[in-house]
Amino acid sequence: MAGHTKSGTNLLDRTSQFGAAVGDDGIVRCDACPVLCRIKPGRSGACDRYANEDGKLIRCESLYVTQRTLADHSDADTSEKTEQMFVTGIGAGTTYPDYKPAPFIVSSEIDGVDTVTVVTEGIFSFCGLKLKIDTDRHLGDECSPVRHKGEQVGHVTTTEYGSQMLSLGGVRHLTGGERKEGRLTCEALLALCNKEAVELEIDDGAKIEVQAGRAPIVNGVVEQRMRVGCGSAVVGIFAQQWFGLVDEVIVVDDHITGQLSPHQAGVCLDMRPTGIRLKGRKSTPGRYFNVAHPGSGWGGTDIQNPLDIIDRIDPKLAWPGMRVLFTSTTGEHSLYYTLNSDFELIAEDTPSEVQTVVDRLGENCEASMTTVLFMAGAGGSLRAGFTTNPIQLTRAVVDGQVQVSMGGVPVYRYPGGGITIMVDVLDLPENAFGYVPTPALVAPLEFELPMALYEDCGGHVEQAVRAQEVIDQLGEDLRADSPFKVVSSNG
Repeated sequence: MAGHTKSGTNLLDRTSQFGAAVGDDGIVRCDACPVLCRIKPGRSGACDRYANEDGKLIRCESLYVTQRTLADHSDADTSEKTEQMFVTGIGAGTTYPDYKPAPFIVSSEIDGVDTVTVVTEGIFSFCGLKLKIDTDRHLGDECSPVRHKGEQVGHVTTTEYGSQMLSLGGVRHLTGGERKEGRLTCEALLALCNKEAVELEIDDGAKIEVQAGRAPIVNGVVEQRMRVGCGSAVVGIFAQQWFGLVDEVIVVDDHITGQLSPHQAGVCLDMRPTGIRLKGRKSTPGRYFNVAHPGSGWGGTDIQNPLDIIDRIDPKLAWPGMRVLFTSTTGEHSLYYTLNSDFELIAEDTPSEVQTVVDRLGENCEASMTTVLFMAGAGGSLRAGFTTNPIQLTRAVVDGQVQVSMGGVPVYRYPGGGITIMVDVLDLPENAFGYVPTPALVAPLEFELPMALYEDCGGHVEQAVRAQEVIDQLGEDLRADSPFKVVSSNG
């Protein structure tokens, strides 16, 4: 792992490109965003990112610099490791208005190649979050509005395997509605990006508390397990372990409820048909859809009593003493029954050997967690801080010639046109995100590429500063033992 350091607020005096004195009262106008705050001495602007110190505009955040390990392959017989300082966009400042060069354009040599890293904090109106919430609980119908403090900030999107998904933010909520909607959308996004807990409500659905890297809290209950699979998958995975211990297993699931004896797994084991027919729509043998409505009960359904999903029991196939196990997809709910002479299922204590398999089902479930993915379009006028000809940057990024990162963390770029990026906020440093009250999020952004390519792209080469010069001016604040860590990368 590589260390992280931070500098003072006036590194290389680059903040002097922002702001201008107004009158004799020491007020400074900040032009780091379209709000154009007039900041009195000793005060900060609306975003708390810039302040007036003795009539001079300074950054309030420290500049983050990471130390990454590079492999030196210059000698074919040896491969030595060297440490390189990498200036990130956190605390770097922005390029607004965007005809100005990026705040930091840092040149260095990597494996004998002159390289440049263009560093800025982007102002993103076109951004949002994708929340992956590991739970079987029904949070809300697809497309249902998601609200924060009463204002819509997103919607429920498609459910994925074992996870409920929310889409939050986006330019429509940030700028397309009333001012309160934009403000609260920005508030929720910023808190989630900075790994804080946020309460959300879904229309006709659940109240949830979500936080990156933490278990979701649904209607006041902390979620524990993410299912190992759908009902059909659970049947297939554990069929051989249940074989001989029970005559039938039914795994209740909102999506695909599984039944062992008619399932292909049961057929392969030569299991006797039990005559139990479930409600819902039969798919392939042993697989049922729509056995119940979505809810917070067994397997993400509204079922509290599993017998409610039984449509009928055929006495020509069933037999007294037949052993039936019901379980949910996580094993958090399970009940064991036997069939009496009146063909009624009677609950009994679960035999220890059957419970062992149910416990193993639970053991195979991963812990519930909330994942927060930041997505943004890194385009628009932001690119003017990189080059005088923005299309050259876009093409170079699309062609894979430029490495794009946020806070030193490589991002995923969506295929197709433009520079649409995504990153897991857990990978970024603490408090890596900020905001401007336009409203929009502020996020670190770095472009790294060979200097020759930067020149060909029409880059602001004359603004480049050698990395060593940055390091020298960091001085005593450069601390290799900083508690903050980032993933080291091999050059």
